[in-house]
Amino acid sequence: MNVATHRVPHPTPAVSTTKINDLVLKIATANGSGSQSANLILMRAIFHMGIPVSSKNLFPSNIQGLPTWFTIRANEDGWIGQKTNVDVLIAMNAETAAQDLADLHPGAIVIINEALKRFVVRTDLTVFTVPFSKLVEQVCEDTRLRKMVANIIYVGVAAFLLYIEMDEVRNAITTQFARKPKAAKLNGDAAALGYSWAKEHLEEQSVCRLRRTNKTKGNIIIEGNEATALGALFGGVTFVSWYPITPSSSFAETLSYYLEKYRRDPDTGKATYAVVQAEDELAAIAMVVGAGWAGARAITGTSGPGVSLMAELAGFSYFAEVPAVIVDVQRMGPSTGLPTRTSQGDIAKAYQLSHGDCKHILLIPGNIRECFEFAGEALELAESFQTLVLLMTDLDLAMNKWLSEPFDFPNKLLARGKVLTAEDLGQDGSFARYRDVDGDGIPYRTLPATNHPNAGYFTRGTGHTESAGYTEDPVQWHNNLDRLAKKFDTARDRVPRPVIELVPRTKTGIIAYGSSDLAVREARRLLETRHELASSYLRLRALPVNHEVHDFIAGHPVVYVVEQNRDAQMASILRSEYPELAPRIRSVLHYNGLPIDAETIVSQIVDRQTSKEIKP
Repeated sequence: MNVATHRVPHPTPAVSTTKINDLVLKIATANGSGSQSANLILMRAIFHMGIPVSSKNLFPSNIQGLPTWFTIRANEDGWIGQKTNVDVLIAMNAETAAQDLADLHPGAIVIINEALKRFVVRTDLTVFTVPFSKLVEQVCEDTRLRKMVANIIYVGVAAFLLYIEMDEVRNAITTQFARKPKAAKLNGDAAALGYSWAKEHLEEQSVCRLRRTNKTKGNIIIEGNEATALGALFGGVTFVSWYPITPSSSFAETLSYYLEKYRRDPDTGKATYAVVQAEDELAAIAMVVGAGWAGARAITGTSGPGVSLMAELAGFSYFAEVPAVIVDVQRMGPSTGLPTRTSQGDIAKAYQLSHGDCKHILLIPGNIRECFEFAGEALELAESFQTLVLLMTDLDLAMNKWLSEPFDFPNKLLARGKVLTAEDLGQDGSFARYRDVDGDGIPYRTLPATNHPNAGYFTRGTGHTESAGYTEDPVQWHNNLDRLAKKFDTARDRVPRPVIELVPRTKTGIIAYGSSDLAVREARRLLETRHELASSYLRLRALPVNHEVHDFIAGHPVVYVVEQNRDAQMASILRSEYPELAPRIRSVLHYNGLPIDAETIVSQIVDRQTSKEIKP
C-alpha cells in the first residue's frame, strides 16, 4: 500500500458495492481562503458530465477566518436536496478537522491535507493524505496565492478518485476564470498537477464513483437570487430601492446589473429604470411605495430584520391600496440571529405585517424556476390588487446553486390592473377611488398626471370614504375593512395554485412549501420503500389558501405540515383558516439553521405513526 494512502479495512464493510452517481461531497475550509472557486469548478464538472447536482455553501457571517463548508450532492435520480451522510470529505481546516472526521459514517472517503493527518484516529475510514503545501510550490511561485491555488489541487485529486472527467474540469476552470486568462492557466495547471500526483501516488477506491450520463441535458445551474432578479426584469420592474442585508443583497445587485445592461433607451442611451440604494430599510420601502403610487412597478429586497422595519409602510400599502413588492429572503432569527443560515421563520410575520387587521398576499416559490416566474407574478398581482405582495424565498434557495430547467420567455402582456385613463374618465366622469364597482373588492385608481379634472384624489392612511375623503364614521370604516377582506378573498383564486399529488386510499397527507420540496419528495419515497407508508402531497405556493387546500386536509385523517421554523407558523395559519379541520393537522419541524433533509422528515413521521397517531 502506498504511504500516501492510509486505509484500514473495516471488519464489516459499510458498502458492499460501488455507488455510481450517488454521493455527497463535503469540503471543509476557512472563510476567505478562496475555496469557493474550486468548489464551483467541481460542481460544474459533475453537472457537465450529465449528473444532477446541487450545492450548499455553509459560511459564517464574518468576512474571513471562521470555518466554512461546501457540500455537493450528486444523484442520477435527481435526489439533490440536503443529506446529512457524507460519502467524501475534503479536510483542509485544522480548526474543524477532528469534528469533521468524527461526523463521518463508517466507510467514508477522506482527502486530507498532510499537515492535518494527526487528526485521523479512526480506523473505519478510507483516508488519502495529500501534501498540498508541497505540491502548490510546484505550480505557484507567488506565495500570496498559494493558499487559493492549493484548493484547485484538491479538485484534481478528487477528480482522479471520483472519476470526474478532467476535460470537464478544464472546461469548468475556463468558465470560472473566463475574464482572467492567466488565472485560468495557473488553476488549470494546479488541477492537472493534483490529478497526475493522485494517479501516481494514490490507490483507486471503490466506495463511490461518477460516470457520464445525460440527466442534465438542456438544464442550467443558477442561484435563486439570480433567478428572482431575472424574473423581476422580465416582469417589467422599473424601480428598485434596497438596503444591503444578507442573504438578499445579491438579488438587488444582480437586478441592478441586468437593468443596466438591458433597460436603456436604444436611441438616447438613457436609463428607463431607477435603482436607489437607500440609507436603511425604512427608506427603501418608503421609496418603493411612493414609486408604486406614481405608477412604477416597484420592488425591494430584504430579510427578516428588514421586514420588521418595513411593517408600518406595509400597513400603509395595504390600507391606502398602493402596489409594492418585497422579496423576503428568509434567514434564521429572531433578532440578528444567524445571518447566513436558512429558515422559513418569517411566514407568520409577513402574512400579517403591520398592526391592525391586515393580511398580505404571499408567493412562496419551491424551486429556481418558480423564483423566476413568481417575481414577475408578484409585480403583476401587486398592481392588479393594488396592495403589497411579498415573495418569500429563503437563504437555501436564494444563495445556493441549483439545477433547473431553462425559464420560459413570458408571453403575456403586462397587466396594470384597474387603472383609469383620461379617456376612461371622459366616458364616465364619476370616479370614487375606494368604491367597489365590480364586486371583487378591488377599486379603480388613476395615476398621477392623468390629464382629466376628475382624476385626482387624496391617498390616505387614515379613515376614508369611497371618494377618498377623510372620515371617522364607524359604518364607513367597517365597510371599508370588509371590502379589503373581500379583495383578499378574491386573491384566493388568483394566486398560484397548490401543486397536489393524490395517492388513492392513503390516510396520510403531507403539506409543505418553499425549499422543503425536494426533501419532502425524497422523504415520501423513503417512507414508502422503507416503511410501506404511502402519502399524498400538497405543496403550497401562495397565501391566502383556497378550497383545494381545504379539500386536501379534509380528505386525509392526518396531515403533516412540514416547515423550517420552531413555532409551526404555516400549520397555525391553516388551523385558523379551517378550525373544523385543525385536529387533523400535525407538524414536522426543522429549525437548526441548516436546510431540511429527508431523514429528518421520515424520522418524525415514523415516530408519530409508531405512537399510534394514525392506524394503518
